[in-house]
Amino acid sequence: MKAKDLLGRRGEELAAAYLESLGMLIVERNWRCPEGEIDIVALDGDALVIAEVKTRRSLAYGHPFEAVGPEKLGRLHRLGSAWCRDRELRMPLRRVDVIAVVVGGGGEPALEHLKGVE
Repeated sequence: MKAKDLLGRRGEELAAAYLESLGMLIVERNWRCPEGEIDIVALDGDALVIAEVKTRRSLAYGHPFEAVGPEKLGRLHRLGSAWCRDRELRMPLRRVDVIAVVVGGGGEPALEHLKGVE
């Protein structure tokens, strides 16, 4: 496995543990369809959360949030709808969250969480 893939996997593990620590229920991870992949599907109370995880070793090439622009957000919303159709669920309360994980620097990984990104 490539170093980039291992870094991404580690970031997703950290993000899933973080969401669980907030009381969210992880429903599925790394769901794929022809249009793309959802990193984490979770329940936050009655809300279905589509979580995109962006992991970096440092901020040298920009903040992880910068990698999630309008096009990516639109795709994540469409993927959330596709996931619901695939599971034959009607989830009117649905949101997209973005979690930034920075693991470099030798210290504890830093996580930032944006809820309900539009």
